[in-house]
Amino acid sequence: MTRSLRICLFCGAIAVSSIAHPAAPRDGQHDFDFDIGSWKTHLSRLSHPLTGSSTWVDYEGMTSVRKVWNGRANLVELEADGPAGHIEALSLRLYNPDSRQWSLNFANSSSGTVGPPTIGEFKNGRGEFYDQETLNGRSILVRFIISRITPTSCRFEQAFSDDGGKTWEVNWIATDTRTTSADEKPR
Repeated sequence: MTRSLRICLFCGAIAVSSIAHPAAPRDGQHDFDFDIGSWKTHLSRLSHPLTGSSTWVDYEGMTSVRKVWNGRANLVELEADGPAGHIEALSLRLYNPDSRQWSLNFANSSSGTVGPPTIGEFKNGRGEFYDQETLNGRSILVRFIISRITPTSCRFEQAFSDDGGKTWEVNWIATDTRTTSADEKPR
């Protein structure tokens, strides 16, 4: 057999094998393992989303993330201060093994309630999560993106859309820098 015929047969066998044995669905239950630990948080928040405002307020604080249910869930606690006041927030992230997606359930101490969850998953090192909410009596879409993930930093970005997702206005950007890992005790 010629070399090129052997290469063609080999490539064909690989193609048939991948069709006969499709890849198993991705298990994302450890997608948030990178986030376990303590973080210094720099937060920028748009003062009045979807009003044409361009006024941003900066906050500095700390975020603590701990595993729950052996990593199939985690609890995020954020405390930050800035010129507009003090923020205390938490997020309970839950993994659904059937859908292979996460729900991010956010609450802040000023309202004392949990908002609708954003639902989504990680692909290629980037998390995208969506939901539908009401802002000032109008139905809007919410997009939450987690990106730029390294062992020592990551970025969280929230955006709103009031035109069905044609355009998005970013209104929350948090950059976290690691202070301790999951194996270390917080300082």
